[in-house]
Order: sequence, then structure tokens, then C-alpha cells
Amino acid sequence: MSAVRYPVVELRQYTLRPGQRDVLIDLFDRELLESQEAAGMAIVGQFRDLDDPDRFVWIRGFPSMPSRARALASFYGGPVWKAHRAQANATMIDSDNVLLLRPVTARSDFPAPSGGRLPVGHSPAGPSRILVTLYHRDQPFDQAFADFFDRQARPVLIATGATPLACLQTEHAENTFRALPVRAGENVFVWLARFPSAAHLSSHLHQIECSGHWRDHVLPALSAMTTGAPQQLRLASTTRSLLR
Repeated sequence: MSAVRYPVVELRQYTLRPGQRDVLIDLFDRELLESQEAAGMAIVGQFRDLDDPDRFVWIRGFPSMPSRARALASFYGGPVWKAHRAQANATMIDSDNVLLLRPVTARSDFPAPSGGRLPVGHSPAGPSRILVTLYHRDQPFDQAFADFFDRQARPVLIATGATPLACLQTEHAENTFRALPVRAGENVFVWLARFPSAAHLSSHLHQIECSGHWRDHVLPALSAMTTGAPQQLRLASTTRSLLR
């Protein structure tokens, strides 16, 4: 797994108290980025959910499960979190909606950041948008599904304007840092893509909906291999997100 940038990934969706998202983002981007990375983890990106004003979404990566346990213990037992946890926790209703994931293949990992993290106080983030699509099933996703998605679904998504970022699936290893729960007993396949603007994202979703090939060939096969409708998160990066 040495070629993989983030062998272990957390996709974290927080439900916040009304009106508190910008309070948390300001605190997070000012105090909780470099301090977490100094403890041995990577903050891949942090976002506003465009469809839920009280949801904050963020992604962090780790070199391995053992290093994850060490990094989390270091940060959450350290002085920075102790100084800011009361303010951070006061914004939250629920922080347990967490998926533990891994890249499907080495080439489906997140790309290297296109630029450095912007400084505190920088002007607002650019217009790009991130789309996260989550597929579920009642058994682990296998190579057959990954191959179908790569050969049949991915080309249509790209042709309609998506720039692929990563393709992930559930990491079934035991959560060895019990102080932070993760969603256990689930099987998830996650596709992430970037768009230059909200208009490009809307155009992509419209083109997919109108695509006869997607409707007649790709979608029925995806539906047969998954359980329920996929969940989609339309996201806008915060100012200091590396993924933007």
C-alpha cells in the first residue's frame, strides 16, 4: 500500500446546531488543521453541505490503522483540543456519522493537492464544487462491482463533466480508537468528483438524468448490485480546504 497516499480515510458528516456551521468552520480552519496534521494525520478537505445548512463534512486520511490510533490519541489527548473542544462541541448535535474507508485501488486514491493550503484570513474559497456519491449494499463490495463502475459508470460520469477525485470502499478493520465511533456493519462504495462551479455540477446532474445510456444500461446494473438509492452530497470547500 506504499503507493497509496491515504490508505485509511474517514468521511465525517456532522449535524450542527442551527446557525453554528460558520462558527465551527472558523474555529476548525483557524485552530484545528495544522494541529491535527502535526499529530500525524492529513486533513484532506472540509466542506459546507449545499443541501443542509446545518451539516459540516470533512475528510481526513491516515497511513495505517495503527498510526490512526496513535494520531487520534495524540491530538484528542493534547493541548489544542483541550483548549478548543468546549467551543467545538457546543456547535454539534451529532458527530458520530463517520465512515471508515480505504481506496478501492492505488490509482483510486486522492490526488496530491493542487496547491498549498490558503492562509488564515484569506478571501472566500473559489467556486468549485465537490460531489460525493455513496452506494450501499448488504454485503461487501467486490472486485466485480469495482470493475463495472470503472469500465461502465466512470466513463459516462467523466463525459458529462465530472473530474474524478477518488473511489473508496468500507474499511472493515476494527475501530481501535473507541472514543470516536464509526458506522460499523455497513458496506459503502464512495465516488468523489470535482466540478469547476455550481453551474457545471448542475449541468452534470442534468446530463446524467437525460442520458439514455446511463438510464438504460448503467443505472439498472448499478441498482441490481446495490441496496436502495445512492446518497449524494453536494459540497462547497471551506477557504482553507486543500481539496477545492
